[in-house]
Amino acid sequence: MHTDLWNYALALYARPGVEAACLQLQEDGADVCLLLCASWLQARRARVSDERVCALLALAEPWRIEVVQPLRTLRQQWRMAAQGDAALALLREQLKGLELQAERTLLERLQACSQQWPAGSDETADDWLVRLAPDLCRDHGALDQLRAAASALQDAEDGD
Repeated sequence: MHTDLWNYALALYARPGVEAACLQLQEDGADVCLLLCASWLQARRARVSDERVCALLALAEPWRIEVVQPLRTLRQQWRMAAQGDAALALLREQLKGLELQAERTLLERLQACSQQWPAGSDETADDWLVRLAPDLCRDHGALDQLRAAASALQDAEDGD
């Protein structure tokens, strides 16, 4: 299993259908970094608790609002104009790199927040994905697709 969240997120995101599912969930208001963290915590079998969920949400929300979202919004605003302007296209790619670095920083912070939580819990009654997804996304097919891809990744890593 990937021991760090960043490499786990890269491996999961590379699985078939995950990128599209994440983009759909993001459009519906989900924080993809939180969902990737949720999948990682589920794979590690870290026990879910209200306190832990609140800690992750409190950490992620300000960073998403103040750092990631403004970068994403500007990048998206430049999409059309950059198609006919090479200089703007280069700036847009640089902005995309900053957005990715901001997401990586958030994943590193989420990992640091949750690193001390013991792995290997036998309590499987609660689902990190459901707890960290916004209400609108909890019954979303894309969330099920993310869950299935995370399970397939885990099976592949376990050698099943």
